[in-house]
Amino acid sequence: MSPPKTATAKKAETEGPGGPSAGSEELISGSEAIAHACRLADVDVITAYPIRPYDTVMQYVSQMISNGQFDCDYIVAESEHSQFEIVKHASTVGARVFVGSSGVGWLYAFEALAVTAGLRLPMVAMVGNRALDDPGAFGVEHNDALAVRDLGWMLCWVATAQEALDTALIAYRVAEDQRVFLPCAISCDGAFLTHSQSIVNVPSQEAVNSFLPPYERGDKLLHPDNPITIAPQANEDWVMEIRRQSDAAMRRARKVLIEAYEDLNAKFGRGGEPFIERYMMEDAEVALVGMGTLAMPVKVAVRKMREQGRKVGFVRVRWFRPFPSEELQQALSEVQAVGVIDRDYGFGSAFHSGVLANDLRSALYPMERRPKIVSFVAGLGGREVSAANVIEITDKVFDAAGGDATSDQDTYWIGVRE
Repeated sequence: MSPPKTATAKKAETEGPGGPSAGSEELISGSEAIAHACRLADVDVITAYPIRPYDTVMQYVSQMISNGQFDCDYIVAESEHSQFEIVKHASTVGARVFVGSSGVGWLYAFEALAVTAGLRLPMVAMVGNRALDDPGAFGVEHNDALAVRDLGWMLCWVATAQEALDTALIAYRVAEDQRVFLPCAISCDGAFLTHSQSIVNVPSQEAVNSFLPPYERGDKLLHPDNPITIAPQANEDWVMEIRRQSDAAMRRARKVLIEAYEDLNAKFGRGGEPFIERYMMEDAEVALVGMGTLAMPVKVAVRKMREQGRKVGFVRVRWFRPFPSEELQQALSEVQAVGVIDRDYGFGSAFHSGVLANDLRSALYPMERRPKIVSFVAGLGGREVSAANVIEITDKVFDAAGGDATSDQDTYWIGVRE
């Protein structure tokens, strides 16, 4: 079945490494891109409960079903907790599933989120990143998705609608690989990505079928003919072993992710590096690090500063779990100082930094020659991060590189009204 066309779709057949009719170009939002990925992945069960800004994915999926373009079991639950429980159980019997939420809705499902990871179920979910209440706000922050970072969920941030579609396909391939069997959350910045449109190459069904194998649980399938226990009650003698198995699966996910990106690059002609994106880093003296749609203003500012002769680069973290320690060590090995821009907060943490800054400090600590790290909090609640903000941040990073001993001992909140 050919991909559905929106009213604003730019219909143009493309030639890619997979041959003719490799896909079509469409003007769609990040939420529409995720909905396309669900259709192309032939997801069996999708549950829904409305909360902004994630609910736009539900709307596009239901529209496809209504138009006869997508066939799946679409279940509207009575709460966020219930929708995650439904797909959790569907996954145990071999159904490919999709679900999502935002902000406090994601947290309302927290019991189900923890259990899903503990059960090693390859659920794929989207988080439309949104500030946690109170105060109530619909703008983007990353703390909602980051809440599951240490539970066994794979966790990534995407910057464009194209990357959202491609990463969803990668998420199914990696999560459902029997070497992994872990859930994956795809984080999409609320409004900046969920509601903003851009040109996206939507691959053909044939191309996706060649990339994404069917979901097979093997001897772990819950079925009357295969009597096994799901969600066992383990006493204290076995919890350590179970946690260790999950740790081993997360370690193996690195290799499986690399394989998936290599295949995506070969089949679709895009994908880039698996874990990070480097921008103008070849001769950079200082670097900025961030996640998600922050990439757009940072790249604009980096280009402006490069025109002025300032050697600054940018590294975008794509996968937060598993954390790309090796890749970040390599990418930042030659710079003098790093500025980490967090769209989140870690109240009371070391240096009162954001979550990404603290993990980056840990990742770079073993380096014999490690750069200074300056942490910044910006763009909370959906506030714009401007090119001027990025230049202000870069000035402080250059100060640290020049020997300002205080620059890397505190966290700077950018753009806060006095």
